[in-house]
Amino acid sequence: MPYPIQWFLSLIFVVQMYLAMIVLALVFAPFAMISRVYAYAACRTYCRWVRFSARWLVGLRSEIRGDIPTDEVLIASKHQSFFDIIMIVSVVPRPKFIMKKQLTLTPIVGYYAKRIGCVAVDRGKRGQAIKKMVADVKSGSSLPGQLIIFPQGTRVAAGVHMPYKVGTGVLYEQTGQGIVPAATNVGVFWPRRGVYRARGLAVVEFLPRITPGKPIKEVMKELEEVIETASDQLMAEAGFTLPSRAT
Repeated sequence: MPYPIQWFLSLIFVVQMYLAMIVLALVFAPFAMISRVYAYAACRTYCRWVRFSARWLVGLRSEIRGDIPTDEVLIASKHQSFFDIIMIVSVVPRPKFIMKKQLTLTPIVGYYAKRIGCVAVDRGKRGQAIKKMVADVKSGSSLPGQLIIFPQGTRVAAGVHMPYKVGTGVLYEQTGQGIVPAATNVGVFWPRRGVYRARGLAVVEFLPRITPGKPIKEVMKELEEVIETASDQLMAEAGFTLPSRAT
């Protein structure tokens, strides 16, 4: 049962996390207008602050495992909460996302999302975003970097199974880029919703790269198997009891 003090510390952490976002966004904004280098620096600085303050305030440590991708590649990540995004962006040099169009309308997130090359998409029109991404990559107008994709399309609570969507495979085939799968256990400590943050070790693990040239069906099967297996192992390592799955 969570201690009341942990709830209180979690609340302090969440409040300061959003205050830090505002402060850093304002400090970096003039420089980010001049060069995207500062936009990336702002995002990376904020994410590293969140990781540091999570450890300091609520006892939530974080660790990156595996080889961090630094070239132009797709990162297909398990997505359990905001913290897996924080951890990935804290270490990859040029992160970008396919994101909901509504988020680009917010003053801070929207500004920096555009500066680092994120692609906005209307809810339910993900196929159009994929076509645009492919066209941009082929024309050379896309900003180089690491495109972070969530194959399940949304945050999925720890231990919950949700099917993988084929869009990741389409991007893989059409762009000719490799995929770096990423597993995580962050949902055990930082849930999809709510204020409470638990103590422990949150991990994002970059798994061996899937090279270009494989059929979509084969890639999607491999992607789901490696991400789910590794994520289950990380959650079990964190002491989370996985529910039994029907076979």
